[in-house]
Amino acid sequence: MLQRALKVAALGLSLSGLTAGVAAAETAINFALDWKFEGPAAPWFAAVDNGHFGAEGLKVEIQAGQGSLDAIPKVATGAFQFGFADMNSIAKFLDQNPGAPITAVMIVYDKPAAAIVGRKSQGINELKDLEGKILGAPPPDGAWSQFPALASANGLDVSKITVEPVGFPTREPMLAEGKVDAVTGFSFTSFLNTRRLGVPAEDLNVMLMADYGVHYYGNAVIVNTDFAKANEAAVTGFIKAAAKGWQDAAKDPKKAVEGMIPRTPASDVELETERLELALRDVVVTDYVKANGMGGIDADRYAKSIEQLKEIYEFKNAPTPELYYTDAYLPKDGSLKF
Repeated sequence: MLQRALKVAALGLSLSGLTAGVAAAETAINFALDWKFEGPAAPWFAAVDNGHFGAEGLKVEIQAGQGSLDAIPKVATGAFQFGFADMNSIAKFLDQNPGAPITAVMIVYDKPAAAIVGRKSQGINELKDLEGKILGAPPPDGAWSQFPALASANGLDVSKITVEPVGFPTREPMLAEGKVDAVTGFSFTSFLNTRRLGVPAEDLNVMLMADYGVHYYGNAVIVNTDFAKANEAAVTGFIKAAAKGWQDAAKDPKKAVEGMIPRTPASDVELETERLELALRDVVVTDYVKANGMGGIDADRYAKSIEQLKEIYEFKNAPTPELYYTDAYLPKDGSLKF
């Protein structure tokens, strides 16, 4: 009996050691989002809660952000291994900080969510109506950074547009109060936030920049390249798990949002589910993604986007698109397909 007990105890210790070894082998990841925990953040938490990151040996901590530019310096300094950021802002950052250790490895917003959201009751029925009006724009906003390309592509006279710098918390309230006639912002954010403040949906005109001659890509997963070089499997694993989280969210948006709510208890499930559904419909599950899977780029369009960026941003150095994005870490097993 004693001998059997000793064997059982030894087996228990062995299994305990094995479990501890597995836990110790998990790679800790800090992931910086572009914005707070709203509907489009839910797929990242689905990847956590549904075990997709864990299956790749990753323990991922997700932190909210303060705008589309926010994650870039966090990743460049190495404080975060991964982030979620605007593609054009990455190009500008690398031009201004040559050699900074960041690159995009997975396109998530195949179309930029950047939009002009205006009040029809204040005369904003088409882009040209911005002339003579007040446009509210947060300086760190990714949508505002794309506005010059929109203006160039559509022949807007920007000298006739009064740009009012606004904060993120005051952007939609100022639009709702009529203090500005339109704002720059992500379509699903500014539209829903303004409607929630009592402005009827039929009074809001949402003009997605991608539908008005802007060839840019939207937000992408970025990685610290020093980390990536030393942890190639972890980068591919992160991409694979993230794609599964988005796939889960596309199948059941409400369930994904319900999983996020404990991280932001004041949020409204129905509102954030609608926000996620709009993001999936307008910028994530595009025709290109349906045909090719998420994460990659179309080479011709990417080239056009760089040329368009050159029209409104003066590069200090020759553009190096291969430094802004790489598909080298994308999984090749079909896991990116929707």
